[in-house]
Amino acid sequence: MNGKTITKALTIAGLTGVAALLTGTAAHASTATHGQTVTYVRGGVIYRSSGADEVRLTEDTVNARPRFSPDGTKLAYLHDGTVWVMDADGGNKHQVSDRKAGGPAWSPDGRTIAFAALSCTGGPGVFRGGPNDTVEPLFPASCRDQGVPAATESAPAPAAADLVGRLRTDDAVAWSPDGTRIAFRGGECESIADNCLSIGSVATGRERAIDVYGGGNGTSGFGVVPAWRTDGQKVAWTRYDADGTAVAVTEADVDGSNRHMVGKADDREMVYEGTRTGMLTAAYNGHSWITAVDLATGRRTPLHQGSQPTVAA
Repeated sequence: MNGKTITKALTIAGLTGVAALLTGTAAHASTATHGQTVTYVRGGVIYRSSGADEVRLTEDTVNARPRFSPDGTKLAYLHDGTVWVMDADGGNKHQVSDRKAGGPAWSPDGRTIAFAALSCTGGPGVFRGGPNDTVEPLFPASCRDQGVPAATESAPAPAAADLVGRLRTDDAVAWSPDGTRIAFRGGECESIADNCLSIGSVATGRERAIDVYGGGNGTSGFGVVPAWRTDGQKVAWTRYDADGTAVAVTEADVDGSNRHMVGKADDREMVYEGTRTGMLTAAYNGHSWITAVDLATGRRTPLHQGSQPTVAA
């Protein structure tokens, strides 16, 4: 299985019964045939699907934030809070970082992985490393000549009971398609803001905040789980405005301008399938579902029960 696109068509043939929901098996909102290979999480287990059927990739229930490699042959993911890599069919699982981290992202050449972890400042930072690389700090830039802090064993913070609480500290990162920039939660902007989302230059370490909360601007909320459109011209992220009504997906130019909402309220964690389709987590029948959204028309196709989607190129 090479994860290459067979077809981009989405066809809806009908609805399945509710029995699958009651038994906890993989329930499908439709018999939609989606040629793109999608991987996602349900109950801490990572699954892969390229149609109505799905394959379980992890045996245990402590996994999160899978991301396909650019060639679709591997997945980086969090296993019990640390970065691991496995083959796209679930084989050859191995750890690539010994420190607690946020959701990883592959470089466009597939040679290294970026992830967020504790930096030399004692606050969050972004590192790169991978199966064949030594881990090195990228952000903040002031940590680049300080070496890598020792991995520490600390008791995990209690998981938030609500979705907003869980997303607030989600440190998933996203690498731009041209390899020059990384989007991540936090950054230098946190010296003047309560929460922010930044884009940093891999070459220079220079950062630019694209979503800022607090710091005198009168807003309270956060922006997390960024994703780049495949042409590198747009960035999307999951946004929560405490003065608003719900979590939602925002899309904008890479400088944060021309922003608009994608999908519906309570949508989150969108990744791009090309430039015309978003794959996101949506609320459906009282559960989280992987849902394909036509970015031009808004047409929605629920595919599988689960969250945290990633799509093979």
